[in-house]
Amino acid sequence: MRTSPLLILHICAGTIGCISGFIAVFLRKGSRRHGGVGKVFVLSMLTLGASGAYLALLKFQVTNVLGGVLTFYLVSTAWVAVKRKAGKPGIFDWAALLFALAVGATQMTFGLQAVLSRTGLKYGYPPGIYFFMGGVVLLAAAGDIRMIVRGGISGTPRIARHLWRMCFALFIASSSIFLARPQLFPAVLQKTGVLAVVSFLPLALMVFWLIRIRWAKTYRVKLFPSNATASIASETIPQLRTTEYGHS
Repeated sequence: MRTSPLLILHICAGTIGCISGFIAVFLRKGSRRHGGVGKVFVLSMLTLGASGAYLALLKFQVTNVLGGVLTFYLVSTAWVAVKRKAGKPGIFDWAALLFALAVGATQMTFGLQAVLSRTGLKYGYPPGIYFFMGGVVLLAAAGDIRMIVRGGISGTPRIARHLWRMCFALFIASSSIFLARPQLFPAVLQKTGVLAVVSFLPLALMVFWLIRIRWAKTYRVKLFPSNATASIASETIPQLRTTEYGHS
């Protein structure tokens, strides 16, 4: 059977995205290496989300369509948070908000339909998954609303916005590979629970970094000046000692 070029692209993007994502998490934040790997992660994850959603749409795999577009939304909004100049929200932010509300409402609706169905499933999934993912999307939408109402975002909230969205997108990618397709890996990895650990590691790292930037003294300085114009790859954090981390 001939393999679709788009499927090959999707697989390659997912592999590169997971590898670059885990590397970026452990590199010194704000460094050139972190920025360079971060660019690779963003490009591969956007490709992964878009190609995955399209392939799922062709097969009418509704849940995978939602997963693909959610990944694209999280990565794009996280990237914009640190890439562009600080200032008032624009058309992109309004569009992202409406998109998140639509995806979140769809997830919650599917969850309710799963609860009310005879099998307790919707498209083969239980309601808990829909409520969990829907809650995450609506939480992201609440963050979008807060940013728009305040006329922008800067400082620690800006870092947190970038960090948690990138990490959750990495979680979606890693769980889609290691949890959803364990048959791709040796039996010893399936039995030892390593695949589950790797799948949920992005969430653990997300919590760690959010706690650190919120309460550690090092992060009480303003890491991203409001007039910063540098890209992710070239941003530096002069307020921090060279041994400290800034953002993820």
